[in-house]
Amino acid sequence: MRAIIYRESGPSDVLQVVDRPIPEPGPGEVRVRMRVSAVNPTDWKARAGGPVAFPEQVPNQDGAGVIDAVGEGVDPARVGQRVWILVAAYQRPSGTAQEYAVLPADRVVPLADAASFDLGADLGVPFLTAHRSLTVNEGGPRQLAPGALDGRSVLVAGGAGAVGNAAIQLARWAGATVLTTVSGAEKAALATAAGAQHVINYRSQDVVDEVRRIAPEGVDTVVEVSPANAAIDAAVLALHGAVAMYAGTAGDEVSVPLRPLMALNARWQYVLLYTLPRAALDDAIAGVNAAVAAGAARVGEEAGLPLHRFSLEQTAAAHDAVEAGAVGKVLIDIG
Repeated sequence: MRAIIYRESGPSDVLQVVDRPIPEPGPGEVRVRMRVSAVNPTDWKARAGGPVAFPEQVPNQDGAGVIDAVGEGVDPARVGQRVWILVAAYQRPSGTAQEYAVLPADRVVPLADAASFDLGADLGVPFLTAHRSLTVNEGGPRQLAPGALDGRSVLVAGGAGAVGNAAIQLARWAGATVLTTVSGAEKAALATAAGAQHVINYRSQDVVDEVRRIAPEGVDTVVEVSPANAAIDAAVLALHGAVAMYAGTAGDEVSVPLRPLMALNARWQYVLLYTLPRAALDDAIAGVNAAVAAGAARVGEEAGLPLHRFSLEQTAAAHDAVEAGAVGKVLIDIG
């Protein structure tokens, strides 16, 4: 089978195509015939940074395919099951950029028959991160469902990004009023297609004034991509509001005003999928699967998330596209 590997960290040219035997699943594992692998920012960053933890590393955390074999202790009925994959390469040498991937059974989740493999490949990092970000408020909810966010307002920073897109879709499905910030008209159109009711151009509008005009009492949740927005977030939070910060775009440090946030009993929650508490991860998987089954999770330009396709041999170019800030979702076709 064909697989993409790297043996040392560095630019994308450390990635190479190799041919290796089809692996066999061990106890508690399944083997997935990969159809689509997805590239997230953490994938190129893991490749670019060092050191490499294994003699050979197959990149990419997310993907979708079909289980074609199971190991001891796994229900044989799972063979033939369409699935999506989460955190495939976390503390493991075997990601999704290969024709067959052997994975722990609990990192492989059933994919609804009506859902495309493209959607399945987008559910790991973006949707699970978004679900966690939307459920960190005082009093929950722990799991999203229709009506779970009724009466609440959500501000999604960077609504044209993959996590921002997922957060908009999930928040709307759960009943929230959704505001988002973007940098221009093209991204505004994408955020609107995702379902945002209020789109604010942060380059030409005052974000705090616009948010307070739309939500005079402030927003209950901010899904935040950049520490640079911390002062804005603090200025638009409602009583008992929460800021869920899932990325360090444009900075690695956060400075926030103490007393105003203390007065609000506000919560500043940091979110990283790989180290989520297991209960929160299980809630996120269940909530995301429910959204998929309801048709509330979508991909493609009509859903505000354009798709950029590459072949397995073009994995280096796919990593470069994400590093360069491609707007939409970068996918690698395998099957």
